[in-house]
Formats: sequence, C-alpha cells, structure tokens
Amino acid sequence: MLIAVFYSILISSVVATEEDIGLFKLIDTKATEAFIDSAELVVVGFLEGEDSSGYQELVAAAKRVDSVPVAICTMKEVWADYGLSSDTISLFRKADNHREDLVLAKVKKLEADGLVNFITTNEVRYITEYNQVTAVGLFNSEVKSHLLLFVNKGTKEYSELKARLGALAPEFIGKFLFVLINGAVKSNSRSLGYFGLKSQDLPRVGIYDGNSDMKWLLPEQEISTEQVREFCKSFLRGDLKEVKQAGAEAKTEL
Repeated sequence: MLIAVFYSILISSVVATEEDIGLFKLIDTKATEAFIDSAELVVVGFLEGEDSSGYQELVAAAKRVDSVPVAICTMKEVWADYGLSSDTISLFRKADNHREDLVLAKVKKLEADGLVNFITTNEVRYITEYNQVTAVGLFNSEVKSHLLLFVNKGTKEYSELKARLGALAPEFIGKFLFVLINGAVKSNSRSLGYFGLKSQDLPRVGIYDGNSDMKWLLPEQEISTEQVREFCKSFLRGDLKEVKQAGAEAKTEL
C-alpha cells in the first residue's frame, strides 16, 4: 500500500493529468525527455503558464489531434536546455530526429485551427500515409530518400505490411522516411504512374531519392522484412545507381 502511495506521489510530481490542467505538465528536464521519448511524435508547449497566449489554443488543438500526445512546460530552466527563451510550441518526431519550433512571438494570429495545421502537416511517423497534408512534412524533412509502400487500403495485405515496415523503419532513422501510398485513392494514381504502376499491381515497394530524382522498384514478390531491409541497404551502398529506374515507359526493376 505504501509503495502504491509513493509511486502515486512520484508520478503526480512529474506530470499532471489532462483533467487537472488541460494538458500534461512537465516540471523538469528529466520528465520532458521522458515525455519526448514516450511516442514517435509529441508536442510540447513551452509556455509561461495557463494564462499565456497560445495555451487555450493548444488545449483545443490537442483535443482535435488526439493521436499526438501534448504537454506543457513552464519551467524556464528546462526551456534553456532546449535553447528556448520565449513561448514556443515544439513538435518532436523520431522518424527523422526532427524538432519543429513554432515561436509564438512570430505568429501574427494564433488560433486552434493554425495549431492543428502545424501539428498535422508535420506529422511524420515511422510510416506515414501520404496525402496533401502529410506531404508538407515529408518533403520539408532533411531526409530526402523515401522507402515507398504502395498498397490498397482495405486489402488483407494493408495492415500487415504497414505494421511490418513500420517496425523496420527505426533501423533507418536519418536515412529513409517510410511512406505508405494508398493505391485505392484516386488522387494517388499519379504517384503510382510515376513508378509505372496501377492499383491492380499492388502491393509493391519502391525507393524514391529526392536528391537525384531517381526511383526504383523492388522485384515483384512476397514483401518480407529482410527483402526490404536489403533493398534499403543496397541503395545506401550505391548499388542501385547502376540499375535502370522504374517508370511509366518501362517497368524496370532491381
């Protein structure tokens, strides 16, 4: 019983629940680091307090983007550890080891809608489903090489392949962004066509290198973790440079 009470007190000293203050509250650097490490994507509002401009807007945004953990840190010594000196809302993501800062003093008009947009456009995960919103974060990332999973949502392979490649992605942090392209969405037909594919050809796996604007397809076969891992490594070794690219005119493959 005493142990349970001790841990209850310890936990409450690190964070407060959403019912208490609207957002999780981080009171020191250790708690902040633990929170950032707790999920592949988190948001921290480095704000002076609940009365600060941006607090209520962040609470409202957090309720609308409930897949992303959100917390607040009012401790200036913690701010200093992150190189901050004024109210800032920061998004931390593991997929490319990136931090995106929204300095509130530079925002002309702060609204919940704007914060939702800030979060969703930067929502890059271990495997990110491509759409007009996530495209912003994907193409603004410093990681320009994309491992692409082309698959039709609703098929038996969809969930299995998404989970399989999502589990592989952490091995290539800083080298690849893993991107899922849903072939069942009509607006994605252009992306498929760029690789010489149609929805009936899926599932398939490809690589797009934004630095060279080159692309390749993994040979048509069962998509295993080991095959995709070796495909990624072959690109990193430079082996694919001698392989003809995939494309609409000729479906050349590794």
